[in-house]
This record gives sequence, structure tokens and C-alpha cells, in this order.
Amino acid sequence: MQTTSQKTIVIFLCLAAMTVLSGCTNWKAKYGALNIEHQNTLGLLEREKSEKGQLAQSVAQGQQTIDELQRQIAEQQKSPAEASGFGEGYDVSFDAAAGTVTVTLNNSILFDAGKATLKSSTSAELDHIFSVLQSKYAGKLVDVVGHTDSDPIKKSKWKDNWELSSQRALSVVRYLISKGYSKDAIRAVGRGESQPIASNASVSGKAKNRRVEIVVHVR
Repeated sequence: MQTTSQKTIVIFLCLAAMTVLSGCTNWKAKYGALNIEHQNTLGLLEREKSEKGQLAQSVAQGQQTIDELQRQIAEQQKSPAEASGFGEGYDVSFDAAAGTVTVTLNNSILFDAGKATLKSSTSAELDHIFSVLQSKYAGKLVDVVGHTDSDPIKKSKWKDNWELSSQRALSVVRYLISKGYSKDAIRAVGRGESQPIASNASVSGKAKNRRVEIVVHVR
């Protein structure tokens, strides 16, 4: 009788142990599954963060591109005088092939007839040009080119139009240097009557040909 009871107890303990071990195994399996799910969730979060960061970067780059295109469009819509920095009221032209910006000043603004001494009233014009050269084109090579009409020299001390145009270019160069422009970055050139921009057969054409050009080499 006692032996039967002992056997019963042993069987009961074995069943209990099996139940515990089975529960433990299920708990470990559930833990493992939850841990895997947790790691997968973390991976998804990290990927989402990365995608958001890439999206934000793409948006920022896109905005920069839009801003640059708008700036280029605005530049193209400007007049040559505005785009050059010299402003309205100045005769400005660009030569893309030569890489130059040219400001043309009529001699009547700068000099009396047959003279190479600057008028006192020209200081405002040349001071403005100097300020733009210093602020936007500092260090760029500048040629100051003097031109005349085709009328021969008769009543002045100059030997010919070449000498007159050279001296006028020199007067402008010296003025700009006196204001502070680098001596190493500016040259005086006299072209006499050799490069007319209008016909010398008319008074108005001759007036256009008498000029000083300030040529900025931008590249």
C-alpha cells in the first residue's frame, strides 16, 4: 500500500515537473519572439529617421536650386548698367568673348574741346566709377582708352589725335590712381580716330566718337 502511494507521488511530481518545464519553454519562446519584434521595430524607426533626414536634405537642396535660378533670372532681367554695378545713366556694354565690361564716357563730360585736363565737374562721375571698381572689380585689370573724331589737330599743342587721346586717357588713369586704384591694375591707351563708333560725316557722329572708355577685364 505504501509502495503504491510512493509511486503515485513520484508520478505526480514528474507531471508537475513536465508542466513547469513546458511553461518555461513557452516563456522563453515568447521572450525570443518579443525580442525579435522589438529589434525589428527599432530597425524600422531608424530607417524612418534616416529617410526623414534624407528628405529634409533633398528639400533644402531643392530650395537652394530654386533660389539660385531665381537669382539668375533676376540678373538676366537687369539692364547692362544695373548688372555691371555702375547703375542706370551709364553707357555700359558687355563683351562675353573678350570677358570685358566697358563704361563709355563722352568727352564733353570730361574735357573742354582740345584739352586733356579734366573738368572739375567730372569728379562726381569718376568718383562713382572708382567706387564701383573698388567694390565690385577690385584687382581687375582696367584699360582707360581715349578716342577722338577724325578732325585733324589745328589749334592746340597736341601733335595729332593719337597724342590727344593718349593724354586724355592718362588724365583719367591718374585721377583713378589718386583715389586709390592700384597702379599695377590700370593702363592708359590712346586710339586716336582709329576706332569710330559712328560716322565722322556728321556733327552728332563726331560727338559720339570723342569718348573715353573704361574697359574692365573681368576674367
